Amino acid sequence: MKSRKLALTSSIKMKNWCGGVLIIALAVILVISYSFMVSTTTTQQQQPGKRKQSAYSFWRNHPTDDSVVKESDNDDAARSPPPIEVKKPRKYSEKPARLIHVEGLSDLFHGLKNMSKEESSPLLAWAHMRLLLSRSDALPGTAQGIKEAAIAWKDLLSMIDKDKASKVGKEVKHCPFSVRKLDKTLSSGGGVILELPCGLVEDSSVTVVGMPDGRFRSFQIELIGSKLSGEPKPPIVLHYNVSLPGDNMTEEPFVTQSTWTNELGWGKEERCPAHGSASNLKVDGLVLCNEQVMRGTVEERQNVSLPSSDMLTNVSHGGAHSTSNFPFIEGNPFTATMWVGLDGFHMTVNGRHETSFAYREKLEPWSVTGVKVAGGMDLFSAFAKGLPVSEDVDLIVDVENLKAPLVSRKRLVMLIGVFSAGNNFERRMALRRSWMQYKAVRSGEVAVRFFIGLHKNSQVNFELWREAQAYGDVQIMPFVDYYSLISLKTVAICILGTKILPAKYVMKTDDDAFVRIDEVLSSLKEKPSNGLLHGLISFESSPHRDKDSKWYISEEEWPHASYPPWAHGPGYIISRDIAKFIVEANQDRTLQLFKLEDVAMGIWIEQFKKKSGQEVHYRSDDRFYNAGCESNYILAHYQGPRLMLCLWEKLQKENRAFCCE
Repeated sequence: MKSRKLALTSSIKMKNWCGGVLIIALAVILVISYSFMVSTTTTQQQQPGKRKQSAYSFWRNHPTDDSVVKESDNDDAARSPPPIEVKKPRKYSEKPARLIHVEGLSDLFHGLKNMSKEESSPLLAWAHMRLLLSRSDALPGTAQGIKEAAIAWKDLLSMIDKDKASKVGKEVKHCPFSVRKLDKTLSSGGGVILELPCGLVEDSSVTVVGMPDGRFRSFQIELIGSKLSGEPKPPIVLHYNVSLPGDNMTEEPFVTQSTWTNELGWGKEERCPAHGSASNLKVDGLVLCNEQVMRGTVEERQNVSLPSSDMLTNVSHGGAHSTSNFPFIEGNPFTATMWVGLDGFHMTVNGRHETSFAYREKLEPWSVTGVKVAGGMDLFSAFAKGLPVSEDVDLIVDVENLKAPLVSRKRLVMLIGVFSAGNNFERRMALRRSWMQYKAVRSGEVAVRFFIGLHKNSQVNFELWREAQAYGDVQIMPFVDYYSLISLKTVAICILGTKILPAKYVMKTDDDAFVRIDEVLSSLKEKPSNGLLHGLISFESSPHRDKDSKWYISEEEWPHASYPPWAHGPGYIISRDIAKFIVEANQDRTLQLFKLEDVAMGIWIEQFKKKSGQEVHYRSDDRFYNAGCESNYILAHYQGPRLMLCLWEKLQKENRAFCCE
């Protein structure tokens, strides 16, 4: 009996123990399951692209990144990783972006009340842009663009007041087509040898004639940028450094190119000959470095006795390091021409292309104010030509035919906003004399306006102000005209086309694009009047993740693998309802800002589609050429002033759309 009681007791204890183990096991399973569910949810939130999304979910995952504002003026390499909160998806119904204080913004709106209605006509959109410029999620570079614009605006107001007070207005300086200096007035001791009053534009060139003299083993040619008050030194838009070996037989000559700013110091150095994949890169279709020349230099050092047939034009007849390839040789004169392309500077020496250098952000050619030469070189002459020229309104015979017609209609058929830079005087005059002479424009059915940011050069701003007063077709923007801020102009065009000059359609184009307005209007008759995007549309595209690309977009700026449909920037049309949505979303600060203006329009249209529930009609037309001209074009891009006038003449004489080149 006792043994049975012991057995029973043991059995009960065993059951209790097993039950306890079972309970503990179940608890562990529950904890693990819960942890797995949380982990899965977190992963899905941090990687929205991993799962199929609705349109609402798509827009929830576009964060308003406050860190962009704070870090916009710092080099990418110096940026610390964004905090975890930045990567959280932003709900569309979330509160709008905050308004913040921006240095200089209040100064930009000073003086507007003292202007007459006629005098302030170039500032119609300006007055509506304060909210856009004071957002906490502003575009990178906004703070700098505003701060510099405030200084430029103050200087412009001062120049306007002086001009009003002056009895002899003719004393105002104009932008010259060329400047030059000869050897008697030159010195290579490190000073500015040429002053460029109104900067550089595409096809401008700077030529230096000199000879390496052996005093130093290097010399420099620099393009100096605009210096604002308060800055210790002006920026260096391009530092072109030539290093020669002198008497050292083991060294090779080379060229380095870079930039310098007060904010970031020296930029990334590019050396010629290049190394690795850099040698395959091109700017405006030209290689960064003439590798054939550099390889030839090395081969010549290895084999001194080269056949005379292999010798090129710039042969050296003196010095221990005579070479038929390297363009700069001690004791040999040279002619070096730096010319301005679409995307970069290009150096030609003795008639042969040697190097190219892509423009760096905020260091564009329009900001150049002078040329400086230093180091071991005898300087013979220097000159610059193809500089931006402003025409004297008083000397133009047909000025009345070039002025913007009065807008008497309650609603325009179309407003065309043209992106332009302050010193692109010649381009704007070419447009006024060509496609802006279409009957639809002259009758007031279509209005054309240039949208131009302030320049860091006070002379350019004053010339622009006089041009705006003379022709009545310029809208000046309250920020410096940096590439990273151009999508702000798109918002300004929508403001003008809905609030000030109401239009059924709004078009955006560039000042190097020829627009056949008759064909545009004709094609719109067959298109929907609401929810329309018309142009050359890209339906499948993805962000450029290469930091050296002009169109580089970081993961923080756009975390997704692809963009929504967008139309190429040289020319596209949107319907009034889309333009109105952009203005309203800007006012309530829910418009998602993006620095690539044509892609930004695609993003805004996707945002419009989600909020309104309205269908969007994407109408693509291959005749909107974004790179050049083809017969039967509606829009031809990359057309300089000469080609612009040529295209117009062909249309008038032959009544057919033929290209000039």
